[in-house]
Amino acid sequence: MEKRYEVYCLADRHFYEIPDRLSAPAGTGAGTALFETARRPVPDGWKSTRSGDWLQLTPVDATGAPRPGQPAQGWKIHVSATAESADKTAAAVWDYCVPRGIPFKFVPAPHLLHLRNSKYAARDASGKFVTVYPADEDQLHTVLTELHETVGGAPGPYVLTDLRWHEGPLYVRYGAFARRYCTDAHGALVPAVEDPDGTLVPDLRNPAFQTPAWVRLPAFLEPHLAARNATTVGELPYSIEKALHFSNGGGVYRGTDTRDGSAVVLKEGRPHAGLAADGADAIARLERERDALEKLAGLGVAPGFRDWFAVGDHRFLVMDFVEGRPLNSFFAERHPLLAPDADPGAVADYTAWALRIHRAVEDAVERVHARGVVFNDLHMFNIMVAPDERSVTLIDFEAAAPASESGRQVVAHPGFVAPPDRTGTDVDRYALACLRLALFLPVTTLLAVDRSKAAHLAGVIAERFPVPREFLDEAVTEITRDTGTSGRPARAAGGTAARGTPPAGGGAAALPEPGDWPAARDSMVRAILASATPDRDDRLFPGDIAQFSDGGGLGLAHGAAGVLHALAETGAERYEQGEQWLLDHTRSAPPGTPLGLYDGLAGVAHVLHGLGHVERAMDLTGALLAEKWQRLSSGLRGGLAGVGLALDHLAEATGDLSLRDHAVQAAQVLADRLAADQAAPSGRRRAGLMHGATGPALLFLRLHERSGAPALLDLAGAALRADLAQCVRTPIGSLDVNEGWRTMPYLGDGSVGIGAVLDDYLAHRADEDLQEARSGILLAARSGFYAQPGLFQGRAGMIWHLARTTAPDATAGHLAAQISALSWYAMPYEGELAFPGHQMMRLSMDLATGTAGCLLALGAALGGDQPARLPFLPPLGAPQSRLRLAAES
Repeated sequence: MEKRYEVYCLADRHFYEIPDRLSAPAGTGAGTALFETARRPVPDGWKSTRSGDWLQLTPVDATGAPRPGQPAQGWKIHVSATAESADKTAAAVWDYCVPRGIPFKFVPAPHLLHLRNSKYAARDASGKFVTVYPADEDQLHTVLTELHETVGGAPGPYVLTDLRWHEGPLYVRYGAFARRYCTDAHGALVPAVEDPDGTLVPDLRNPAFQTPAWVRLPAFLEPHLAARNATTVGELPYSIEKALHFSNGGGVYRGTDTRDGSAVVLKEGRPHAGLAADGADAIARLERERDALEKLAGLGVAPGFRDWFAVGDHRFLVMDFVEGRPLNSFFAERHPLLAPDADPGAVADYTAWALRIHRAVEDAVERVHARGVVFNDLHMFNIMVAPDERSVTLIDFEAAAPASESGRQVVAHPGFVAPPDRTGTDVDRYALACLRLALFLPVTTLLAVDRSKAAHLAGVIAERFPVPREFLDEAVTEITRDTGTSGRPARAAGGTAARGTPPAGGGAAALPEPGDWPAARDSMVRAILASATPDRDDRLFPGDIAQFSDGGGLGLAHGAAGVLHALAETGAERYEQGEQWLLDHTRSAPPGTPLGLYDGLAGVAHVLHGLGHVERAMDLTGALLAEKWQRLSSGLRGGLAGVGLALDHLAEATGDLSLRDHAVQAAQVLADRLAADQAAPSGRRRAGLMHGATGPALLFLRLHERSGAPALLDLAGAALRADLAQCVRTPIGSLDVNEGWRTMPYLGDGSVGIGAVLDDYLAHRADEDLQEARSGILLAARSGFYAQPGLFQGRAGMIWHLARTTAPDATAGHLAAQISALSWYAMPYEGELAFPGHQMMRLSMDLATGTAGCLLALGAALGGDQPARLPFLPPLGAPQSRLRLAAES
């Protein structure tokens, strides 16, 4: 689970939403939403602007333009603060900077400051409450010295990217003042600073103080760097061997007690950082864990407490290292639904194992409750299964609380988070109920959107596993208690549990099955249009959290262009207001808008051209070509492969041969890179359609089809083989991309994306080895379980591939099974069919992760003579009988 998604769940119950749109806490007046300092009138000669969670104050001239002389980069000052000290600190900085004409910005509201310092907030932004922009090093020294006299010593989180001035809360780093961008080593657009040669290079913001190679540390900062480097753990009786985990609250490390050689775990707590929902910082939570472990000593269901000590202002808890493996790690190697055709014996064995494990977890939780402790954060990552796979140990007690307090949950995994009405030991009982479902179908994050989905999940489990019915019914009753939907799930006509979920924003209505075309299409289209927000500038359709950082929700993957493409490809009525929104917001693309096919301008131009907006498409193409596009990465998503394909297509459509020349130039750069990689292999690298060599292979293929040049077909084959070299056979025989710590079957970053382009390649040239690889990839598209529904990282991508592939052993039954199983993730929105996005904590309407992607995949399978297409991947003539059989299933 990617923890950064949690903060985007706070402002809206249906969709991922940018945190700074979070309203003031319930029960407060409108005036308390902002700090008092943020409500001050803007001084004469100054301009106030909001950007994200910042309120910026800038001195301006008589025309309203920023006063001249402000540098684009340099040494900046950050000031940290706690909730209690923040308003006073902001006022002190305001009163200091305004008379001196020094630009500054600050976080204007208490809830935004809390989010910035929360446990899973970005570590590179933690602690940054105020930013001050001195004009030069002399002013830097003056401001640090004089501000320290006012706010020095006030409490605040440590700013990990910066160097602390004295005891804080003032910190400094060298970086960008103005918004400028460049491409990093991966070809992504990132904030930039200018080197002495005038070249823009990445403004690195890693959570450790560092300066660009050409920047000299001012002499007045040298003592502070020496003080920082003097703090070490060298004198402790523990050696730290491995970092297990980092969060904004600190690290978790595996180590050895040097006095006896025993293995230990050390947990770090940073003061005023890693805040939980109740405001407790990492140290307070670490104290809770220490107290809980002391109460649970000798039970054998929690780690043994060892030690408690401080290093600087950080605290460390030391506990016994627990032998075993976390429960979630067993799923990938043991769950029978991972195989294309589950073996009945394996299903029975797994069921017995899962029931035994759940009983052991229940027993452990009962023992914890008997000692007067509520665990409060039970989920599969916090359950360690012993090597004998019969006993378990609960780990991570930092959310634990005395049962006598009957408190609410303040930290939780989204797939196990208890509703607000559950308190005390009921919080753990809710998690145990979720665990009953998650052991068999680990998609309980859907319950964060709608708890009544539990009935449907229980029905799916009952059909596939010999689980006692009472086991599931009790789980559904507990999960849906007080929602009016508890009890045994009803049976639907199609044989699966009915999804009797009350649709958001309306009365109850039955959702169509995904395979019920065109009813499913029409329902998804209505859901997408109902979610549109044409009055907003940052995005038109709600989608993945990436849309808030990729140029305003414009692109194919996560923005308006991708949704409009899916609507057009599936025969929906044109959404003219949406097209106008995209036209309005591309008159001048936001600063930092990427250039690529799926993340930026090339993709928007492609979609607008397809919708008939030729002039705007050409304008965007001109803007793209005016940038240093040749330095982009190689991949399809945001790199040269996607840009080359878009340019080639526009050249063909418009007759502009100069665009063809640019497409060929992109191909030549990619060919040179491929040759360099072959000459000096660099080991494991990214593979797949979006980020691997498969994207360049697709460009080589399309250019070969235009020119007939055999060399381009050779290049396509070489590129595909380069990606296949990054693949491995899994225990079920499928061919997946090997990422080192996991294998990936998906359309975007996995083997199925490679298989899609393999189909195109094999249509031009027979190759026995590649045909064998294609068969292994077909198995990857036939698994019984995928964790998510999305197009690029989920089941919808498998549907798209199975509908398109020309692999001889692909059947209508394979496709029909995946279409049917897409219903596992179906959710209502305004009474219509919708799907959750990445991490499944909220709904999404975008192409890459959400409803638009599922719509396009189903349109590819069920669209008849006009199947829906992804850009530059047209239908290959998969047997029409397969499509008809799938539609009839």
